[in-house]
Parts: sequence; structure tokens; C-alpha cells
Amino acid sequence: MIKEKKIIKFAIKMSKTMLSPMRSGNISIRASKNGEKGFLITPSGKKYESLKPNQIVFVTNKGKFNKTYFKPSSEWRFHQSIYKSKPTIESIVHTHSPCAVAVSCFRKPIPAFHYMVGLAGGNDIKCAKYSTFGTKELSVNITRALKNRTACLISNHGQVSVGNSIEEAFELAEEVENLCNQYINSLRIGIPKILSKKEMTRVLKKIKNYKKG
Repeated sequence: MIKEKKIIKFAIKMSKTMLSPMRSGNISIRASKNGEKGFLITPSGKKYESLKPNQIVFVTNKGKFNKTYFKPSSEWRFHQSIYKSKPTIESIVHTHSPCAVAVSCFRKPIPAFHYMVGLAGGNDIKCAKYSTFGTKELSVNITRALKNRTACLISNHGQVSVGNSIEEAFELAEEVENLCNQYINSLRIGIPKILSKKEMTRVLKKIKNYKKG
């Protein structure tokens, strides 16, 4: 139950910090059960403060789960797709954080207005094309937006971050929300100057060491 407790801990933190309040958003960790590989994910429609370890749902890599028990988050499909496309990651954090939602409604990537954009793995933060929540189409769109990236926005929806641990994925989600807030503020003044691709290439090399610090 260690992984289940970790999911609950960060789900509650996600709600209390308003990164994704009430029942919004979801968190998962790669796991195995009864010899089958898959992931553990927050259940659908449950307030995080009331979650119990036995309510965290196990979904296999093939998308199977116990349908007579608690239902997994309606977004479990894109978690399945991300884990399949990124075999080395261990956790996924999806939030409806206020600033990320606001920026995602423009359906555009966040450019390199600040070098910390590089924390998501490239010279911008992609925005996945819109599709109805919980659909296979949305899973495809998000997986594409995360190619060579560790975070992306989801059009008219929010953001998703991945990591080698739940701690890493959660921290990245916080960073993305902060960057969205800064981006919104910069746009209030005018059009920000964007860092060049050459500069971002240098930044990305330095960020690898920054993350190790």
C-alpha cells in the first residue's frame, strides 16, 4: 500500500494547494499486481481528502480493471498511452491548475519567453489538440504533444506532467503552473521577447545538471 498512500498524499496536496481542487485532475504511479504490469490511479469522482488506499484503482497496461469495484479516473486512457510511449517514466500528474487552464484555452504552445520553459524538455511547452475528456482521441493528442517533452498543456482542459517519481512529476506540474502565471503576466505588458533556439539549446544542456542538483 506504499504507492497507494503516496498517490493519496500528493492528491491531497494537489487539492490543498489549488493545483487541482476538489475532484479535478488525477495522479498515477506505474505498478504491478498479481504478476501483471500496469499502473495505480486515483478513482473517478472522489474527493481527495476522503481517499483510502483501497480506493486507488489498478489498471493493467491493456486497460483492464475490476469493474465491480471503484472506477478509475475518467482520464485513465491517456495515462495508459503515456506509460506505453514513455517506458522509463514512473508517474503522471494531471491538473486543472488555474493558469495552465487559462493558457490552454488559446490552444497554442508556450514559447521560450523564460529559460525555465526548458524544464519540460524543449524550447517550448506544447499544447495538445482538443478532444472530449476521457476519449481515445484525447489520449492520442496528449501522447503526441509529449513527444520529446515531460509536460504539456491540454487545450481547454489543463496540463499533464511526467517524471521518474511522483515527487518529480508533481514538482514539474508546479513549475508549469508557475510558468503559465508568469506568461500571462508578461502578456499584460505586451509581447515578450522569445529566447532563440540557439540559446535554448544551451539552456537545455545546463538544465540536465540543474535537475540533478
